[in-house]
Amino acid sequence: MKLKLALSLAGLFLSGYVMAQMPALDHVEPAFWWVGMKNPKLQLLVHGDHIANRTASLKYPSVKVAAVHKVENPNYLFIDLEISASAKAGKFPISFKKTGEKDLSYSYELKTRNHTAQWAQGVTNKDVIYLIMPDRFSNGDPKNDVVPGMRETTISRDSIYYRHGGDLQGIINHLGYLKDLGVTAIWLTPEIENDEPHASYHGYAVTNYYKVDPRYGSNELYKTFVAKCHEMDIKVVKDLVHNHAGTEGWIIQDMPMKSWVHQWPKYTNSNFRDAAVMDPHGAAADKKQMLDGWFDRRMADMNQNNPYVQNYLTQNHIWWVEYAGVDGFRLDTYPYNDGPYMADWAQKVKAEFPHLSIFGETLVWSVANQAYFTQGNTVNRGMDTHLPGITDAQIKDAIYEALNGKEGWTDGVNRLYNIVAQDFMYQDATRNTIFLDNHDMSRFYSMVKEDFTRFKSGMAMLLTMRGVPQLYYGDEILMKNYSDPDGLVRLDFPGGWAGDKKDKFTAEGRDKKENEAFDFMHTLLNYRKNTPALQTGKLMQYIPRKGIYTYFRYDAQKTVMVIYNGNDKETAWDGEHFTERTAGFNSGYDVLNGTALTNIKQLLISAKTTMIIELKK
Repeated sequence: MKLKLALSLAGLFLSGYVMAQMPALDHVEPAFWWVGMKNPKLQLLVHGDHIANRTASLKYPSVKVAAVHKVENPNYLFIDLEISASAKAGKFPISFKKTGEKDLSYSYELKTRNHTAQWAQGVTNKDVIYLIMPDRFSNGDPKNDVVPGMRETTISRDSIYYRHGGDLQGIINHLGYLKDLGVTAIWLTPEIENDEPHASYHGYAVTNYYKVDPRYGSNELYKTFVAKCHEMDIKVVKDLVHNHAGTEGWIIQDMPMKSWVHQWPKYTNSNFRDAAVMDPHGAAADKKQMLDGWFDRRMADMNQNNPYVQNYLTQNHIWWVEYAGVDGFRLDTYPYNDGPYMADWAQKVKAEFPHLSIFGETLVWSVANQAYFTQGNTVNRGMDTHLPGITDAQIKDAIYEALNGKEGWTDGVNRLYNIVAQDFMYQDATRNTIFLDNHDMSRFYSMVKEDFTRFKSGMAMLLTMRGVPQLYYGDEILMKNYSDPDGLVRLDFPGGWAGDKKDKFTAEGRDKKENEAFDFMHTLLNYRKNTPALQTGKLMQYIPRKGIYTYFRYDAQKTVMVIYNGNDKETAWDGEHFTERTAGFNSGYDVLNGTALTNIKQLLISAKTTMIIELKK
C-alpha cells in the first residue's frame, strides 16, 4: 500500500492509500554507517510493503535498538539505534519478523572511519572555487548518456533544457586543465539522482538522496573523483538542497506521513521575499509563505519542523562527507529553510567534521539581509545560525557598479567602497564566497558588454578582494550570454565532447582573444595561489578619490596594492595620500604586465583598468 500523491492544480499532495506493488524490503537508509562518530545516535529509515506490521530487532555488541517508530504510512519504520564508543566495525543482521510470514533480514554494516589529512579539510580564503555543471562540462563516458528506466531519456545538445551527456568522468579527464589554470577547489551543482521527466540536468530536484545520478556515474566514481582531486591538491564542495526535493522521488511518491512536506489547500509558491523572515513588523502569513511555499511545482517543500525529516537530511549529509571526504558544503536557497533546524544541522555537521567549510546561497538585496543569516548575529534572531559564510551577492553587484556605473556619491566605485565598509555586520567576512556570475545569472563577460578591459578589471578585483573567490566554468575563455530568456549561460564547454569542432581546453582550440583571457586568468590565479597576502592578509581600503578606488592586501611578508580607475579616461593617480601603507616602499612589480615600476607615487592608469602592484623596498 502506498500514500498516493495527487497531481492537480494544487501540486502534488497526499490524498490517501492505493494498492501498489512494492518489494517487501525496499530501502534501508543510511545503508551503512561508521563506528567512532561523535553522535552515538542513528535513525534508520526502513521502507517496504507494510514493513510496519513486522517486529524489528538486532543483536550486536555495543549497538542497541533504543526505539522503533511506526508512522502514518505502514510502509515505513524508523529505528533508533545507539552505537556506543566501544562498538567495533562489522556486519550484523537486522531482522523483520511477522507471525505466519517469512522473516526478512538486512545485513547492516558499521565501517571503520578511514580519514587522511585531506579528508573534509575545508575550503577557505586560501582557495579559488571553480563552479561546474556536470552535464555541461565534458562527456567522459558516452555509455551512460541514456540510462534505461529513467524518466528522461533524451540527449539533445541543441536544447538548453535537455541533458547533454556531461559526467563525472569528463571532469576527472580535465583535472589537469583546472590544476594548471590555478583552481584549488571545485563546486559541482548537485550530482545526486534527479529522475524528473524534464530539465533534470540542473540537479536541484533530488529523487534519491543516497545515489549519484547514473547519467553522471556512480557513488564509487564520485568517491574516486574526490580522491583524484585531493591527489592534485584540489578540494571539493558538495551542493546540498535542504529546502525541496523532486516530486518524482520515491520518498515523495510514498511519503512516510503527510507532514513530510509542507501542504497547502491549493498549490502555493513561496513569495520569495527573504525580508519576511527578518521583518520585526512582518505578518506571520508572509513569513509562512516565504518558508513553507513551494519553490516550484516539481520541487516539494520539505517540512524541516518534522523530526524525521531533520534526522533524514542531517544524517544523509554527514554520510556523504564520511563516505567521500568532501571538503565543504554549499547550501542552496538558504533563506527558505527553517532557521532553528539549520542551526542544529550546522552544529551536528561541525561536531563530526570541525574543518568542513559551509556557505549558504543568499541571493538577497542588501548587506544586512546577507549578514542576518550568518553566525554570530544573535541580537535580532534570538539564536545563532552557526552558518560561517554566505554567497556575497552584494560584492558582485558593487563590482558591476564600479565597472559599468557613473561616478556619484554612492555610485560607481563608491558603491564598492561602501559595501566593503559594511563588513562589520559579519562575524568574519573573509568566510564569504565572492563571485561575478554562476549558473543562475548572466555571464560576467556579457554583463560588461564584452569589454575585455572591464573583464580583466573585474576579475582582478574579484581575485584580490577579501573572501573566497568563485569562478564559473568557462569564465576563463570568455564564455558569454544572458540568463534570460533562454538560459544560455549553461552552454557546453567547447571541447568537452568527442567531435566538437574546437577544443578550448587547449591553446590550439582557442582564438586569440580567448587565449589572452586564459593567459590573464592563469597569471592572476597562480599569483594569488602563491601570495598569502591575497588569501589571508589584511585588507585596508581608502575612500575613492577622483573616480579611483585603492585598497591594499598585506601581511608581514608582502604588501599588494590594487588600484582601479573607474573613469572613462586615463587618470593620474597620486600616491602621496596612501603613505600609511606605502611608507618604506620605493618601487613595485606590475603583476599583470610583468614589469617593474620605479616610481609608485605617480602613476597614469588607463580607463576602467585595474593595476595589481606588489610593493618593493
